[in-house]
Amino acid sequence: MTRQYGFNGATTGTADLLTDLAVAQQAGFDALEIRDAKLEAYLAQGGALSDLVRTFAEARVLPLSLNALERSTPSAGPARQELLERTRTLCRWAAELGIPYVVAVPGPADGLDHDQIREASVEALREIAEIGRDQGVSIGFEFLGPTEYAVRTIAAAREIVEAVADPAVGMVIDTFHYYVGGSTPEMLRGFDPRRLFIVHLEDAEDRPREALTDAHRLLPGEGVIPLHQLVQALDAIGYDGAYSVELFRPEYWAWDPLDLARAARESLDALFAGIGES
Repeated sequence: MTRQYGFNGATTGTADLLTDLAVAQQAGFDALEIRDAKLEAYLAQGGALSDLVRTFAEARVLPLSLNALERSTPSAGPARQELLERTRTLCRWAAELGIPYVVAVPGPADGLDHDQIREASVEALREIAEIGRDQGVSIGFEFLGPTEYAVRTIAAAREIVEAVADPAVGMVIDTFHYYVGGSTPEMLRGFDPRRLFIVHLEDAEDRPREALTDAHRLLPGEGVIPLHQLVQALDAIGYDGAYSVELFRPEYWAWDPLDLARAARESLDALFAGIGES
């Protein structure tokens, strides 16, 4: 099976967008996930979207996603209007760059119960998706595992995505959040793989799950997350999208970005070789 490998700009920390693209290309990644702050910095420094389109084409790297719409669900009142305005901006940039997905993540539960979170999240994602549809951009909804967030597991995110019932809205799975939030492979059983847009693949230190933070993320294969088990479950439902490395570990930000990108690529090769692929 041919895997598409992605590299997320969060992995290099403070490196700029053009550096992310260059090291992704040199390390042999197929695609790059762009951090919105890095794109904003590129534009603020006089960069043009048309030039960036050419740079991606010359590098033969696909722009996979734009990350991220924060506190996308649940949201109401002035926060909803700010969210929708931000959605318009990110989707416009994504459309001009040929990026298929804008990633959206939930905010805190704010005392809402399960049914209230589901209802509010479905409503918000439908509004976000309508904006994306106008630009030809889909929305990838990524659950967040820590206890303060409103949507923490595959099961919860799946319930919302399926209730939205819009092919322009799908799920993003991050293996760190998968582990921290207590998701299981069984939560994927019967899920339509066309509604799973991206998988963020990383590992975590051996600590209590409630004590894990982004600073404890590790390269795939260097921690305790049962990644083989999850990949096998994804294969079983027919997922054939990108596997992208997204690390927020400050220790890695001190590395040379190219060395880090190459280590990330090698970690993916080793992981998939370990489940019977070369």
